[in-house]
Amino acid sequence: MTDDDADTVLIAGTASHAGKSTLAAGLCRLLARRGVSVAPFKAQNMSNNARVALAPDGDWGEIGVSQHVQARAAEIPATTDMNPVLLKPRGDGESQLVIDGEAVGHFAAGEYYADHWERARDAAVAAHRRLAADHDVIVAEGAGSIAEINLHDRDLANVECARFADAAILIAVDIERGGAFASLYGTLELLPDDLRERVAGAVITKFRGDPALLEPGIAEIEERTGVPIVGVVPHDDPGLPAEDSLSLPDAGGEGDESRSNALSADDGVPDESAVRVAVPRLPRISNFTDLEPLAREPGVRVAYVPLDAVRGDPLADDPLADADAVVLPGSKNTVDDLLALREAGLDGEIRRFEGPIVGICGGYQLLGERITGADIEGTGSRSTVEGVGVLPVETRFSPDKRVERVTRSIGRIGPLAGASRTATGYEIHMGRSSPTEAIDRPLGPESAATDRALGTYLHGLFENQGVRAAFVDRVFEAAGKSRPAVGSGGGDDDETGEADGRSPSDRAADLVDDNVDLATLGLSELG
Repeated sequence: MTDDDADTVLIAGTASHAGKSTLAAGLCRLLARRGVSVAPFKAQNMSNNARVALAPDGDWGEIGVSQHVQARAAEIPATTDMNPVLLKPRGDGESQLVIDGEAVGHFAAGEYYADHWERARDAAVAAHRRLAADHDVIVAEGAGSIAEINLHDRDLANVECARFADAAILIAVDIERGGAFASLYGTLELLPDDLRERVAGAVITKFRGDPALLEPGIAEIEERTGVPIVGVVPHDDPGLPAEDSLSLPDAGGEGDESRSNALSADDGVPDESAVRVAVPRLPRISNFTDLEPLAREPGVRVAYVPLDAVRGDPLADDPLADADAVVLPGSKNTVDDLLALREAGLDGEIRRFEGPIVGICGGYQLLGERITGADIEGTGSRSTVEGVGVLPVETRFSPDKRVERVTRSIGRIGPLAGASRTATGYEIHMGRSSPTEAIDRPLGPESAATDRALGTYLHGLFENQGVRAAFVDRVFEAAGKSRPAVGSGGGDDDETGEADGRSPSDRAADLVDDNVDLATLGLSELG
């Protein structure tokens, strides 16, 4: 083990979306239930869904949403040590590099590995050391596949983490995609020898059906590899926030088929009684988890409008025809998403839309009259770009980035006319927005609202129950429908409860507790 007292378990995967985040959150909550001091960790993450956390210098920084959620599962405050290296893709192979919560620049992959990877590794080692000094167990999450042999000499999230953390490795194997046993066998064969020795077991995830059907395959893979299958986790979505846009509904489909691509709760509300919140599927969409609390509300369907389906499609002349509200989410590159929106002709549809409109962060900037100091992707030029023109504001970009957790008083106007008190969330943005004429500012000095539209930098807006209820009431009112009297989609924040009273973290913990043999990981005696 390392010189620190904490044990580290690295949950790696045979592929992306193998269930690593769910297992990590579940294990964090399960150990916390047992009185174990546990902390999450991901040495390097790639995600445009970020949250605000405390940095080592006491200031605010940003981390990936999964580690923020896992910190809540562990019942401890989130810090940037839990995700010391964050890459935020912005298009054309380039990402913003965030180290210890602070953005340090935009780099192509080759430049990052050649000039900045060593600094990133040093930050990850130091962050793990600080966590290990304060906790008994570190639950580390890998990234993608641990068997990417082209990256083994620079795989910070998997290979390097396992080594510097002296971690036991648990491999998640997604059986839903097929070929689970072959994926596990190939993964083990491709691991460096020192990592192969660290593998304590594997978990088969997302299984549907009778686990007894797997027994012959499990027996043979254990005999061939010597690695025990320590659990078979059934297919069950506990409701944890998604980390990237691959988790969004399929963008394809027309008519009734496209309705099935909306995010919504299994609420029993018929479509004709529900309202539809349209969300333009921006090419560089970020922090779309802002929409998930709305999708949990009974009778609310959050439907993503694909720009490619709108562009040049005569059947998509009015893509907002069946929408009752529009929400524009965040963007990692506001200007280029604005140009994509305009190319698709959706900017005009939004201007003509008569229902409630909300823009959050980049979506707010899109709704303004213009953006100045804009960096147009691929050209290196900076100029003025005309916005959608729904709100009388101008956004000026600058190198400074605002990262802060905030509480705002709510002004009751427009889409939030029925709200009261305050709203808590976080701001992560570059650029400053100011009004071009007198306008209400219901959520602080950089917000703006009219009778039908709201713009704000407050991520997590709809995690505030009062705000969410006011907006949903307004949407049903605008649609001329009665809001279903079937209860609420839950309370505030990432720990929103389900109908059975369990939070997503508790549901993930129950999945681990019921289906994974922790004794193999040497953790059963803890607590």
